Amino acid sequence: MSDTLVIIPMYNERENAEKILRKVFSLPGGFHVLVIDDHSPDGTAGIVKRLQGEFPQQLHLVERAGKLGLGTAYIAGFHWALERGYTYIIEMDADFSHNPDDLPRLRKACEQGADVVIGSRYSNGVSVVNWPLGRVLMSYFASKYVRMITGMHIQDTTAGFVCYRRCVLQRIPLARIRMKGYGFQIEMKYLAYKFGFMIKEIPIIFIDRKEGASKMSGGIFNEAFTGVLQLRLRKIK
Repeated sequence: MSDTLVIIPMYNERENAEKILRKVFSLPGGFHVLVIDDHSPDGTAGIVKRLQGEFPQQLHLVERAGKLGLGTAYIAGFHWALERGYTYIIEMDADFSHNPDDLPRLRKACEQGADVVIGSRYSNGVSVVNWPLGRVLMSYFASKYVRMITGMHIQDTTAGFVCYRRCVLQRIPLARIRMKGYGFQIEMKYLAYKFGFMIKEIPIIFIDRKEGASKMSGGIFNEAFTGVLQLRLRKIK
């Protein structure tokens, strides 16, 4: 039994699914993976099921009825991980924008005492490859905006490559998480910060996807923008 679960939400990731899973399983340290598939019409779940025959102890799959949002996918994965006793739970994208080779670094930082470890694009300058300048600026200044509103001293507040200790997910009221898109990432970090957990950023190089389509939309960005204001005013218990 591994102590570490990597949660990878997938929607129409046929081009990436097998490659990302084989890469994770090739790493030392015995990572397990939970794929959350939102009824991908391109057959992503079928690829995962085929690989389960090859990796029956390491690879797990939750299929959902439709596209329900990134945040709800991770929350479902968090509950799944807690029920099965994992100590370290990691969020990661399926498209290789998060380098699987960084997984041991995230876990090691948690093992050395951090409660939340963020694979950060902005803790050592700007480490983003293949993004248009406009998107880089939007992401960078979105993090500055979040820091200004919330008071968090986190350079990459919207990062989606994160390792949580089990105790963090047990303490955060997951049922009360409101944001479903990329704002979910901000909300999780803010709650961890407000509950006093130790948050550490380690630098990564973020490379934009080469295959498949981005899930970013204007609605997702707007939710994050307005949600931060509401988050700051909410009472945290």
